[in-house]
Order: sequence, then structure tokens, then C-alpha cells
Amino acid sequence: MDVRKFLLKIYKILYGSYGPQGWWPAESWFEVIVGAVLTQNTSWNNVEKAIHNIRKAGALDPVILFRLRNDQLSQLIKSAGFYNLKTVRLKNLLSLLSEYNFDFHSLSRNITREILLNVNGIGKETADSILLYAFDKPVFVVDNYTKRVFERLGILNKKDSYDKIQAIFHDLPKDTGLYKEYHALIVKHAKDICLKNKPKCNICCVKGFCAFHTHISKPISTC
Repeated sequence: MDVRKFLLKIYKILYGSYGPQGWWPAESWFEVIVGAVLTQNTSWNNVEKAIHNIRKAGALDPVILFRLRNDQLSQLIKSAGFYNLKTVRLKNLLSLLSEYNFDFHSLSRNITREILLNVNGIGKETADSILLYAFDKPVFVVDNYTKRVFERLGILNKKDSYDKIQAIFHDLPKDTGLYKEYHALIVKHAKDICLKNKPKCNICCVKGFCAFHTHISKPISTC
């Protein structure tokens, strides 16, 4: 199988079915960074509530947020869950940003995946989300939705590592717009159709290419 052609075909089908997703929903690069940390192990609805609280408090600014006491910040982000832990993680990341005077252009020129991964509490998915959506770097974000959809489509295995999966998607053209849209479409498809339990295979737009659908729809042979 030509994996690159297959990935592009799936992208075109998803895009044709769902249209542009306009992800990441944020008004600034800094809001993307805050959201990338807050979304760890929680739903986006909970993140939106937390960001709303930060904005309402006039703290959706890197300098102001960095100067907040931990107890103040934790109360603002309570809806995102694990708020004490996420407060520490946000402060760790803000400390890194402060080394570049919170300047977007300086950060965009100098921040790398390795630098982000050295921040306590920032894993690969969070780091890659920041690079792609905040700094417009061509880095594909891999999440559980990606794994689920493409395991079922037959090009991934359950034991495949994050980096191995990412390398497969990095065979696509190095286009940040494509990476953003593809990731968002995968999330949309996984949330609406390719559910973890009881996927809606009968109305799936890519069922004709899906090994999982082919397997479960095989008639049971009789003697």
C-alpha cells in the first residue's frame, strides 16, 4: 500500500464530508498554549470554561498569568480538572516563555520540540500542539483519536509508538494548514462516528477503506 496516497485519500473524504474545522479555537497564540495544557485529560468544554474564567479575570496575558499566585490560578482553571497539577504545569511553561520575554517572534524562532519536552508536565502531544497551532510549525499532532481511527483503517497497530505514528503522517507534504485541518477532521470523525464503543459504521464516510468495518460486517459462515 502507498501509505501517503492512502492518507491523502482519507483526508479528502473527511474534508468532503465535514468541511473545514477551523481548529484551534483561540484568539491568540498564547490562548492556544494555555488550552494545550488545560486540555490534558479533560474535555474541550471544560477547557473553554477555564479559559473563560481566565479571560474574565483579565489574566489571559502571559505576564499577568505568570504573576498570579498559584492558588489564584488554580481557582480560575478548576473546571479543567487536576487544577493544582495543571497550575504547576502552566507555571513551568510560563517560566520558559519568560526566558524569551514572552515575545512571540523570539519564541517562534527559538522554541523547539526538545525545549518544550524538557518542561516538567509537557508531553509529546502537548508540545506538538503548541508547535503546530501556536507557532505554525509543520508537526503532526498524534492523539488517541488518531490511533483509534487509523488502527481501524488498518495502517496502525496498537503497539505503535507516538513517534512511529507521527513519522507515518510526516510523509505527507510539509504543510501546516494540512496538518491542522487533518488533525481536526480526525477528531471530528472520531467523536461523531468512529466512537470507542459502538462506532457508527453504517454511516461512516470511509467505511469502504476500513479493515475494522470489513471485519465486523463479514457474514457468519454456516455449515
